[in-house]
Amino acid sequence: MIMVYDDGKNMHPKHVTKSQFKAKALEYMRQVETSGESVVITDRGRPTVEIRRYRSDQRPPLEILKGSVIDFTAPTEPVGDEDWEAAS
Repeated sequence: MIMVYDDGKNMHPKHVTKSQFKAKALEYMRQVETSGESVVITDRGRPTVEIRRYRSDQRPPLEILKGSVIDFTAPTEPVGDEDWEAAS
């Protein structure tokens, strides 16, 4: 994302209001297109839309996930309360 520094020199994604985006939409789109970083559009201070560069990944969803499971032991055994607590 396009990063902006606040007073404490912390980096945050660039946020713009709806009216700011409306006035300079093409400029923001060019920034996203050239930098690859996204812009978050806010409505009354709340993030509502994220504009980001289009990524074309034509692989099927299962192909994308292939090889992502490292260990899957006892998949048919019931899950107990202690398992749920350990996962949180």
